[in-house]
Amino acid sequence: MVLAGPTAVGKGTVSAYVRANFPEVWLSISMTTRKPRPGEIDGRHYHFVDDEQFDRLRDAGEFLEWAVVHGRARYGTPRRPVVEALAAGRKTLLEIDLQGARQVRQQMPEALFVFLAPPSWDELVRRLVGRGTESEEEREVRLTTARLELAAQSEFDVTIVNDNVQHASEELVSLMNA
Repeated sequence: MVLAGPTAVGKGTVSAYVRANFPEVWLSISMTTRKPRPGEIDGRHYHFVDDEQFDRLRDAGEFLEWAVVHGRARYGTPRRPVVEALAAGRKTLLEIDLQGARQVRQQMPEALFVFLAPPSWDELVRRLVGRGTESEEEREVRLTTARLELAAQSEFDVTIVNDNVQHASEELVSLMNA
């Protein structure tokens, strides 16, 4: 299953809830070239790597998908752990951005693609501003990207509105179990 949606919609929060409450679901851990946010742990939230290491892995074809996000940092999903989890019959969740979801659809069209939507635009803006991890300039870049990402909702198989983390997470897992 692929979970995507705009910045600050709560993809990470929903994924963390799934990780804590549904141990049968295997969550892919993306790699990124961005610096960790407060409280993020390398190997748990992301694998934080430098540009050279990212380039080596990309050039070797080690990513299922990768993208430059918000015109700044790069993110990618390591291919091998996903393939191994699927081969073992594990329920597998990829939490990625729109660009990555489009790449995974090309390689794994049989996956279920879920769009996580905010209850409203105003709530999305409130969440982005409220987390306080981006400068005003970065917030504007992210909001511009978010408008484009919201317009792509119809590309997904299912939409879940994240108005309550527990409810959205349970709905996501129930789709995996269906």
